[in-house]
Amino acid sequence: MTDSALETVLRRDRWIVSGAIGVVVALAWSYVLWLANDMDMGGMDMTGFRMIPAGIGIMLPANEPWRVIEFTYVFLMWVIMMVGMMAPSATPMILMYARVARQAMAQGKPFAATGWFAAGYLLAWSGFSLAATFLQWVIERMAMLDSRMTLANNLLGAFVLIAVGIYQWTPLKDACLVQCQSPLLFLMRHGGFRGHPRGSLLLGLRHGGYCVGCCWLLMALLFIGGVMNVLWIALLALLVLLEKLTPVGRWIARAAGIACVGAGAWLLAFSLQ
Repeated sequence: MTDSALETVLRRDRWIVSGAIGVVVALAWSYVLWLANDMDMGGMDMTGFRMIPAGIGIMLPANEPWRVIEFTYVFLMWVIMMVGMMAPSATPMILMYARVARQAMAQGKPFAATGWFAAGYLLAWSGFSLAATFLQWVIERMAMLDSRMTLANNLLGAFVLIAVGIYQWTPLKDACLVQCQSPLLFLMRHGGFRGHPRGSLLLGLRHGGYCVGCCWLLMALLFIGGVMNVLWIALLALLVLLEKLTPVGRWIARAAGIACVGAGAWLLAFSLQ
């Protein structure tokens, strides 16, 4: 590639990176929709059985222990679902990193650093997905999860809603949200652009860690509305997007917290009747 051609490509980095993220998000949502359609099974009675989110109609008796293949499929489900939900809100940060990378690297591999940064971000959410898979296994073993991966215990659901609502008002939530809302400020606070793969990966991992700290408890709401409820997944993804990308994101987070506490209190009262 000639110098002039390389310069032209670099000037279009925003479109290239945005397009790549768009393709990844579209594939992730396609996979989620495929799994959700498979989990539905035409409304058939699933009493006494559970579905493995593999997209090929695998069912097992509800009381049978998890197998390695089931754990793997559930983990894959969580990873891809997190990619579809979180990548859109991380786009400004990734684009900012690509812009800084373009300015810092006149030659060499202009998009490599951005790729490593994005990989670090997704690695953080993969770690969360592993924890979520373990949690789902525990809840399912306690017979508190129905065939559609929804909490079957209203009392536990009430406590989850209240916990989520309270967390939305905590200083930790605010501290993590600030890091997610200001890409340039994040780079300035954490040493700026890293030209080597390890540095970019670790910086992306750090940003992903803040993002997980901001949203981890919100993801527990998936067990309230259904882990494979596409509308519920989309609403949570929209909430995360509004929290991070709007000037009033902090107040949106707090308003959502009030709503969760109210819903939890109502469900708690209903459960104790």
